[in-house]
Amino acid sequence: MKKFIYIFSIFSLIISTSCTKDFEEINTNPNAPSSVQPSLLLRQVIYDFGENMSYEGFVAGDLLSQHRTALDFNLFDRHALKSPQLGGNPWPVFYTNLRDNEIILNQARTVETFAVYEGPSLILKAYMAAGLTDLFGDVPYFEAFNGVEGTVSPAYNLQEDIYMNEDGILDNLDKGIAAIEAYADVIPLEGDILFNGDLEAWIRFANSLKIKHLVRISDKIDVSAELQTIFDEGNYMMTNNQNAIFNFTNTDPNSFRLAQLRVGDFNNFVLSETMEGILVDLNDTRISRFFRPFANSNSGEFNGLLNGIDASQTSIALADYSLASTAFREDTSTLDANFITAWEVHFALAEAAERGFITAEAQQFYETGVELAFEYWNTELPADYLSGNAAYNAAGTTPVQQIITQKWIANIINGYEGWVEFRRTGFPELQTISASLNNNLIPVRMPYPSEEEALNFENYNVAASATNDNSINVPVWWDEQ
Repeated sequence: MKKFIYIFSIFSLIISTSCTKDFEEINTNPNAPSSVQPSLLLRQVIYDFGENMSYEGFVAGDLLSQHRTALDFNLFDRHALKSPQLGGNPWPVFYTNLRDNEIILNQARTVETFAVYEGPSLILKAYMAAGLTDLFGDVPYFEAFNGVEGTVSPAYNLQEDIYMNEDGILDNLDKGIAAIEAYADVIPLEGDILFNGDLEAWIRFANSLKIKHLVRISDKIDVSAELQTIFDEGNYMMTNNQNAIFNFTNTDPNSFRLAQLRVGDFNNFVLSETMEGILVDLNDTRISRFFRPFANSNSGEFNGLLNGIDASQTSIALADYSLASTAFREDTSTLDANFITAWEVHFALAEAAERGFITAEAQQFYETGVELAFEYWNTELPADYLSGNAAYNAAGTTPVQQIITQKWIANIINGYEGWVEFRRTGFPELQTISASLNNNLIPVRMPYPSEEEALNFENYNVAASATNDNSINVPVWWDEQ
């Protein structure tokens, strides 16, 4: 009996030791790394966000902006925004990439050899957070991106706090610049498909974002001094070769997604009546860059459709309307995922000058912005374009209207930017859609998705209550009058 007990005790010791000693090594798959190199993750975040938001821009953002309209699967185009179809739910795009970007940021702050990633990851965090809150308003932010170390039910934060508080959008842009300026090592930034590791370009990117978002919140905050300082320093995007973009290709896996989907999905989207009217009124030659003449045209004409038709009650012949051009399907090598560009920065500075936020020549910035936008879209600027209806002081318009309209045109497929700028300024004038499911009101925010109600119930209820039961007609902070 004693012998049996002794043997059992030895066996127990072996089992006990086996369960504690080198447990991590034994239970770790050697072929599956437990952490991702920041270079790989940085590339993934930039590409995934840019690709997804370009797709969202085409199938949802362009509908809200009235660049395009949808023939079928068009509840979203009729402003039933709680019913996303081919697109219209960018929430997971933001949160997935903000979470992954936070991993890069944490690695940069805890591993000395990864320190070079701190500045870019802070700038990307600010960039994506701004896009998120500009669409939805108050969102989970300060508790939201820490994964297993944080809460799974983060509180919603006020948009004003997300913009203005420590570790918010503007603060992170400043901290990102400071981190890059303080970086003294020689280890390069890898995985950077925006600027190929050029840290000075990241600083220009951050300053350009500051210009954009200071103008965006200028109805709420006095932004003049900070804008004037950035302008005087002159370290922002000035030419298209400084743009924060990456190029799509003509082949998988890096071609624009609409080129990979079935032709029926692509053909679901046609030129909108709003876009047609604006481009034709301006004699804007970019119309042939963005769209094709409609099939039944005998003379290469373009034809748009009023947004938001009731497909169950309206018979539409595809050949009567202009489809998207070959740049969006057959030749996507000419297409970019656009984070921010020199032309957008010039339009923001033109508006800042026109509104008196900075001392500068507004018309000059406007006209340079137009030139850069035509160049970006590979279209020759007509000699008389800036002296006709697109002139800065054209009759029947205002300079701010001209600035925002040109920004709206060039921002086609750039996420939801055209709609965001319309909400902020009222320009360009959008049309009442054909068969509205929102009482003929143009929405002023995206609704929180249904999964938030299911997975973050208590915090969602607080946010939903503050937006009249998650209404799409309650403006965000910077849009409140």
